[in-house]
Amino acid sequence: MSAVRIGPYTLPNRLILAPMAGVTDQPFRQLCRRFGAGMVVSEMLTSDVRLWNSRKSRLRLQHAGEPEPRSVQIAGGDPQMLAEAARRNVEMGAQIIDINMGCPAKKVCNKAAGSALMRDELLVRQILEAVVAAVEVPVTLKIRTGWDHHNKNGLTIARIAEQSGIAALAVHGRTRADLYTGEAEYDTIAAIKQSVSIPVFANGDIDSPQKAHQVLLKTGADALLIGRAAQGRPWIFREIDHYLGTSELLAPPQPSEIEATVLQHLDALHDFYGDVMGARIARKHVGWYLETLPGARDFRARFNRLENKDAQGASVRAFFAEHRAEPDSGDGQGVAA
Repeated sequence: MSAVRIGPYTLPNRLILAPMAGVTDQPFRQLCRRFGAGMVVSEMLTSDVRLWNSRKSRLRLQHAGEPEPRSVQIAGGDPQMLAEAARRNVEMGAQIIDINMGCPAKKVCNKAAGSALMRDELLVRQILEAVVAAVEVPVTLKIRTGWDHHNKNGLTIARIAEQSGIAALAVHGRTRADLYTGEAEYDTIAAIKQSVSIPVFANGDIDSPQKAHQVLLKTGADALLIGRAAQGRPWIFREIDHYLGTSELLAPPQPSEIEATVLQHLDALHDFYGDVMGARIARKHVGWYLETLPGARDFRARFNRLENKDAQGASVRAFFAEHRAEPDSGDGQGVAA
């Protein structure tokens, strides 16, 4: 299988962390890279540069010290604003600009951005051409298969993307109306892959090494985007990469490695966000890590009341110590998917 190229960049493997608002911040991106993601994409950033002075946007704009290629996702519905946002991000170190036409969230779609744009093919073309013309770096696009089951125009949008100079296309195998429910439509991704010559990345429900292998076979995609399955399980990249290379399943991480990863992630969140925000954001991540372990629900209720790094760290250590003391504490199999 040939290497995945996006413009001048050759990825080390075929696994990409999908952009997720509120999840793929710098600490999580760096963690996923360490666990074997070939590329990571930043959280979605509004194309309205006037809003970039907010604390949330300032944190999302940080890419210092991150491995190449640094891919930043922007969202909006106005071609000139998106072009300006792309230029500004490149000035701040972005090496790939990713345009969001895949987000199904109401607050994004109501502003005629995200997957809502797929309803207006002329506007899609205007946006893609404006952004591609605005920057020297590769521009990628993320779409869904269509707006709803009566309006599945992913194929048309893919051709527009190719004609507009888009360097690679990620397709979430659902329509906007599906949100995240139902089965992902891998046949539509396969049809899109057949119809364009630019790299196509498959996204949707890739939650195990075996599933990753099946999706690659079914779609012929050049790479896979993994999103929700990496929450609380960043080692999924290592597991999939190993399986694709050897057809063998790696042993799941030992509880000691999971504990070390959680504590490392906790430290990184507090360093990045400060104590108040760090404590708040750590709650969801720690909840994902421990989701399927015995006693996780009670632990989470207690953990969510903790306000600082030391208390949170002590609580995580106590949870794992308790598990080590139990004869049937499991072997790491039960960690959140």
